[in-house]
Amino acid sequence: MTIFEISAILIVMAALFGYINHMVFKLPPTIGLVVMGLLASFAAMGLDRLIPGFTMVADLRAFVSSIDFYDALMNGMLGFILFAGALHVNFADLAHEKWMVILTATVGLLISTFIIGYGLNWYAGTPLLVALVFGALISPTDPVAVLGMLKTIRVPKSLQTKIAGESLFNDGVAVVVFLILAALAFGDGGQATGPLDVATLFFRDAVGGAVLGAVAGWLTCRLLAEVDEYVLEVLMTLALVMGTYALAGALHMSGPIAVVLAGLVVGNSGFEYGMSERTRLHVERFWHLVDEILNAALFLLIGIEVLAIPFESKTMHVIFLMIPLVL
Repeated sequence: MTIFEISAILIVMAALFGYINHMVFKLPPTIGLVVMGLLASFAAMGLDRLIPGFTMVADLRAFVSSIDFYDALMNGMLGFILFAGALHVNFADLAHEKWMVILTATVGLLISTFIIGYGLNWYAGTPLLVALVFGALISPTDPVAVLGMLKTIRVPKSLQTKIAGESLFNDGVAVVVFLILAALAFGDGGQATGPLDVATLFFRDAVGGAVLGAVAGWLTCRLLAEVDEYVLEVLMTLALVMGTYALAGALHMSGPIAVVLAGLVVGNSGFEYGMSERTRLHVERFWHLVDEILNAALFLLIGIEVLAIPFESKTMHVIFLMIPLVL
């Protein structure tokens, strides 16, 4: 299938399931799409067992397998989603809660990674480094779901800032930890993976990505201050995200951390000093729409991905143990 065909199917399904959720289930949009995707997947599995010659599951599995999830998420959706989330985080509030955000996004993430990794290693006998890779993969909280829930419930502003800041930054930190552990577990083409190499990799990815994003965001704010044309300024923010993420990848830095810093700079300095009120509203609405559309597609993918999981009786007990352990 072509990229356009895959995108068309996902958007049509997201719109249909989103409508059903809005009219019937009335769950938060992202959660509703995951649930609808899961229900559709399980319904297809049930029909496949009841009706001989029914090929829907096979067709859906072929569709799911045709999607490169790593490429779609890491080199497609993630940068836009993180930037859109970072635009709405107040830098002054974040600076006030900086130590809690830093601790939870780094130390907290590492604690979670090791608890899950050692738990999986102890219970299922999974090689420790492989289990830790899974721990790094599953530990970070989802910034989109977190920010979406914070819009619908009332919590103290300081707690909201801590949760939102942690959810944004731990994605970038988790990507770095994941890549380091994956290199240690599976090798990375012969590159050394001693303590100094790991420290260098972390510093280059995390700190380098943060500096790159902050500089790119600052330069973009300077350019935004010179014009007052909302179409051009929306285009400039779009170029900032795509260009920064691509450049970070080329320099082997963390693209997620880079776009989060760029979003923080634009969402604070850019909105306050570089844009008129009309432009700011257009930029905010544009990124809100991008955020909602990409998340609809992403959470629907999570729901239908269950079709690609080889459920076997001998591994089900591990799955049922890991869910409460992760939570």
